[in-house]
Amino acid sequence: MVTVSLQSISVRLGNRAVVSDISAYLAAGSLIGVIGPNGAGKSTLVRALMGLVPISGGAVRIDGTAVNAFGREELARQIAYLPQGQELHWPLSVERLVALGRLPHLAPFSRMTEADHAAVETAMARADVLHLRHRNALELSGGERARVLLARALAVGARGLVADEPLASLDPGHQIDVMELLLREARSGALVIAVLHDLTMAARYCDRLLLIDRGVLAADGLPADVLTPRRLADTYGISAFIRQDGAAPLVVPMARVEPQHRAD
Repeated sequence: MVTVSLQSISVRLGNRAVVSDISAYLAAGSLIGVIGPNGAGKSTLVRALMGLVPISGGAVRIDGTAVNAFGREELARQIAYLPQGQELHWPLSVERLVALGRLPHLAPFSRMTEADHAAVETAMARADVLHLRHRNALELSGGERARVLLARALAVGARGLVADEPLASLDPGHQIDVMELLLREARSGALVIAVLHDLTMAARYCDRLLLIDRGVLAADGLPADVLTPRRLADTYGISAFIRQDGAAPLVVPMARVEPQHRAD
């Protein structure tokens, strides 16, 4: 199992503070949603977690080791990363595309081993794309492509997974498919971190939410505790219908409102 510790991390891009003094301890076996308005710093936060952008203050540790102490391949073997907005440009078969997830395990110019092929097979099965294995990846629908790219990340065999906006451009059915897949990975013992915009999906599937607002951590906790009317008004500038009487809160944005105060 893998753990990630964010210790008062800050990130500056140029002269602008994008992330400011965020601390959190992220443990395996959980699906953790990172939510917040556009431009709040969510993607920068997870990229800093992966060592993809330098931090200007604080520390990121994976299993107690500073993230910058890992080599790129070693870090990729610890936590797989699915960036947002990936475009496919080469007419690879689905199977070959998923196999790219094994690159952190391969020496230059080496061939895949039986263990690598088995990992690819397992990843395609977990993402339910075995039936697509011979398809040209450029011919996939949006939902199929999302699952195939998740399969590529799963093929790494890492103990953690960071997915940045994995629901973007997907219809509701495919959003459910992807969230079910992420939840299964978490229940299998992985640490899964997903940047999400859909508050209902975040409320229904995530064990914990980190709410980022203007670069700071505005709230951290159970979905029912984070997604309150006051916080939604203060961070998103919306009113919402919120039902808390079920197993997970239901959140339906209703209208724009003027924030009256900052959330505690």
